[in-house]
Amino acid sequence: MALIGYARVSTTDQKLEPQVDALKAAGCETVFEDVISGAKADRPGLNDALAFLRKGDTLVVWKLDRLGRSMKHLVETVTNLGDRGVGFKSLTEGVDTTTTGGTLVFHLFGALAQFERDLIIERTQAGLKAAATRGRKGGRKPVVTPKKLEQARAYIGDGLTVREAAARLKISKTSLYNALRDQKSD
Repeated sequence: MALIGYARVSTTDQKLEPQVDALKAAGCETVFEDVISGAKADRPGLNDALAFLRKGDTLVVWKLDRLGRSMKHLVETVTNLGDRGVGFKSLTEGVDTTTTGGTLVFHLFGALAQFERDLIIERTQAGLKAAATRGRKGGRKPVVTPKKLEQARAYIGDGLTVREAAARLKISKTSLYNALRDQKSD
């Protein structure tokens, strides 16, 4: 049962030493490090730490935001650790999944993260529905406007190919072919 530390700073201007010192003072035998933005999915030091951990070990971080890119990512990572029989500890927030109280606190974080995700989905769907009732639809505006389609038809009528007409209108030939096809099917 080893305590394994993970320290991360976002830029080279920041220093890892305060985190590493705190992790070593907490009893971490090994500390993995990253100097990389927390938004990055691929963090070599974290990947190495996760690969190094064995059943019964505990991953220790100085602060929760050093581990997770988002609450969802944090919950997923700690849940995966728990499934492997690995504990998790955050020194600053006092979260410790090796205790029943710490597990409860972490599960509350997880429930709040799920609640937040559900609210975002609900709001997005409500917004899309409201926009649709006002006659608005999402997505990009069409590249081939009715005016461009009319011009393209005139060019083609004058003997240009679809490719040449598209080039003159500065649109792709595929977009023009699709617009011509869609107009015929209306």
